[in-house]
Amino acid sequence: MERLNNKKEVIVYSVNRYFNEDVSINIQNGTVVINAPWFFSNNKIRKIIEEKKNIILNKIKEYEEEKNQIYIRNEVVKILGEDCKVIINYKNLKKPTLTLEGRNLTICLPNKYKRITDRDEILQKLIEKLYEKIATEEIEAIMEKIRRILKIVPEDYKIEKLQSNTMAKFNFDEKIIIINPEIVKYSKEEIEFIIFHQFCHLKYRTHCQKFQEMIKKYIPNYKQYEELLKNVKY
Repeated sequence: MERLNNKKEVIVYSVNRYFNEDVSINIQNGTVVINAPWFFSNNKIRKIIEEKKNIILNKIKEYEEEKNQIYIRNEVVKILGEDCKVIINYKNLKKPTLTLEGRNLTICLPNKYKRITDRDEILQKLIEKLYEKIATEEIEAIMEKIRRILKIVPEDYKIEKLQSNTMAKFNFDEKIIIINPEIVKYSKEEIEFIIFHQFCHLKYRTHCQKFQEMIKKYIPNYKQYEELLKNVKY
């Protein structure tokens, strides 16, 4: 590990030597790595760093600022049955962004949001938008799967905010299925069961014996899902 001291500025770097004539400077996670030809002297490398020191120092500063801005919110959100950790950071952005990678939900907020007192409300709206996006992507395939199994179709379906614990309902007048975007909190299997339940209302208005027999015919382990979803309306 080498050091370049220039007044109050210190650049700590390491050198990788290889059989190539190109020189590159990489800064990853705040670490400066110089890739240089094997025949370059230490003095020559130091001169290159000196020439690029402003760029290097700015990149290191950007990394440090970003690292200090990141914090993990003390909560998780459910997405397709999985607990996802909420990570929030502030950046020089014009509008918020969301990125879902594995079980991490990263929310980037513009720096101006630091001064806003109702951040939690803003974050909740962002998460709701994410639910709508995922629901739009997931529900169509599930609808098509059930259509093929039952050979019946509703007039239509729509994704619409419902009461907090109501995940889906059947509109008997219009013969459409209304699905709460928050349904994506549940696993795909649970979502399929809820939507399958609504399809059965195409044939039976009430939860009569024939309705129950239809459920049991296609989903023999339906009791398992009813238990998992006992606190949910659908």
